Amino acid sequence: MAQSTLPDGRVDLDDHAAIRDSRFYNEELAPVPVERRTWTTYNYFALWMGMAHNIPSYTLAASLIALGMDWLQAFLTITIGNLIVLVPMLLNSHAGTKFGIPFPVFSRAFYGLRGANLAALLRAFVACGWFGIQTWVGGEAMFVIVGKLTGDGWTGASTLFGKPWTLWLCFLVFWVVQMLIIWRGMEAVRKFENWTAPLVSVGFLILLAYVVIKAGGFGPILSQPSKLGWGADFWKVFAPSLMAMIAFWATLSLNMPDFTRFGGSQRKQLRGQILGLPTTMSFIAIIAILTTSGGVALYGEAIWDPALLAARFSSPVVVVIALVALVLATVSCNLAANVVSPSYDFSNAAPKYLNFRLGGLITGVVGVVIMPWNLISDPNIYIFAWLQFYGGVLAAVAGVLVAGYWFQYRTELDLEDLYAERGRYWYSGGWNWKALIATVVGALVAVGGAYSNPGAGPFPRDGLIPFLRDFYDYSWVAGLVVAFAVYWALSLVRPTTASAPARLPEGEVSV
Repeated sequence: MAQSTLPDGRVDLDDHAAIRDSRFYNEELAPVPVERRTWTTYNYFALWMGMAHNIPSYTLAASLIALGMDWLQAFLTITIGNLIVLVPMLLNSHAGTKFGIPFPVFSRAFYGLRGANLAALLRAFVACGWFGIQTWVGGEAMFVIVGKLTGDGWTGASTLFGKPWTLWLCFLVFWVVQMLIIWRGMEAVRKFENWTAPLVSVGFLILLAYVVIKAGGFGPILSQPSKLGWGADFWKVFAPSLMAMIAFWATLSLNMPDFTRFGGSQRKQLRGQILGLPTTMSFIAIIAILTTSGGVALYGEAIWDPALLAARFSSPVVVVIALVALVLATVSCNLAANVVSPSYDFSNAAPKYLNFRLGGLITGVVGVVIMPWNLISDPNIYIFAWLQFYGGVLAAVAGVLVAGYWFQYRTELDLEDLYAERGRYWYSGGWNWKALIATVVGALVAVGGAYSNPGAGPFPRDGLIPFLRDFYDYSWVAGLVVAFAVYWALSLVRPTTASAPARLPEGEVSV
């Protein structure tokens, strides 16, 4: 078995024969051969455009207006959050491009071959929740489109579980379409991302243009005052809101190796992501903020759901064109961000029985069972309960990965042993207890003090663990820093038997 290092630093596994029969191996989890790592800078830029330009990204920005911020406060909060989360995202992306491996296999190096399922399934169930949310808001947009074309008989249909049965039908149709695309595999997803990416922003620009014209220009929009000011009331909302902005992409900060494993070079994936995430999220943020602020000027309330805002418009043509673009955007994002990665995660739990397609189907089913219509129902639940809580938990996993890859192993991994039972990364029965301790401690500090204001969420006012309450406002930072520190300290005190493989000169192989 030869592991060769190319002049550009990427590593290839020349022969899979020795590990092909391992129960931790299947074709989709295997290292991508270098000749198939062909994604360019544009592919990654298009990927981020497709993932960022969607209805939940819009509602994320719009929700800050609903919480009382003005347009400048909301824009700064989102921009700072995206720049912060870009750092661990790029750090974890490096391994995907260098070794051609997806996130579940990457995490085996630090959690163990069995323990990696903990990190993978934590990430998978969050992605399932996001898949459900995206599918719900996409179905809602379809519901509004059809209603504008067919009239009140559609939107005023008899209710089922408190909502029109026609809305449930749109939700189902939207779900089925996405399952059909994912069933065709990863290449179908890449092609869909490439051709939809340039079209995605059209719907949002149409919404903004309509609101600006109706509001009489940008003046009334930009003059909307902050309900929080710049004093203590603002800073109380800013910190947890910033953590929520970071948590919005917390799953991607872990699972970017699922995409960078196809990268043509480190430079291409790095440049594509730096150009992609901050710019596309800032663009959708300012569109959402200005549109929602315009809605306040027009209708006297902050309507943070673009489908519900569009339903107020008098022009059916504008509504249909805008929401068709938004539906395409939501499908694009959902496939890339919320189906591809959990498909790998579920496959990793039983590689010989679950493939990428079955993993995608499981994602779709769990995404419905989690009842996403409740998660997206209120900005307080959406930001302070859903985003902030899971962001703290996944940040602990990110802390372990960054500490392990960059400081413990110095970016050197043994590809064969990532699939080999009793190999370098087997640890104790397939589990690395140091990574488990670091994850639990990091997550406990991050979200152990989870609290909600009375009537605004599921947690007690004083926090689940009162003395940890203050950490919850900084959940993502707390989880990342604490897990990083604990794992690195344990690795120094009790060095692992899974020492880093020797660094090879460029062009040489290990046998």
